[in-house]
Amino acid sequence: MRLDKYLKVSRIIKRRTIANEACDAGRVTVNGKTARASYDVKVGDIIEISFGSKPVKVEVSAINETVKKDDANLLFKIIE
Repeated sequence: MRLDKYLKVSRIIKRRTIANEACDAGRVTVNGKTARASYDVKVGDIIEISFGSKPVKVEVSAINETVKKDDANLLFKIIE
């Protein structure tokens, strides 16, 4: 699954266009490398997103095309 779509489905970022813009601006890294929106996310990847001065670091634990709002937090695990 594409990185921008994963960020939207997992509800880490609310909209896919915003996720795409964050990737284009270089604020999203996967496994320590700056990632493009088209990056293919895999289970076990470490995604770090810079939201202003507060970075968010998560580990991908599952990948689903669609998920209910209540189950979205099962797709990732927050690190730190």
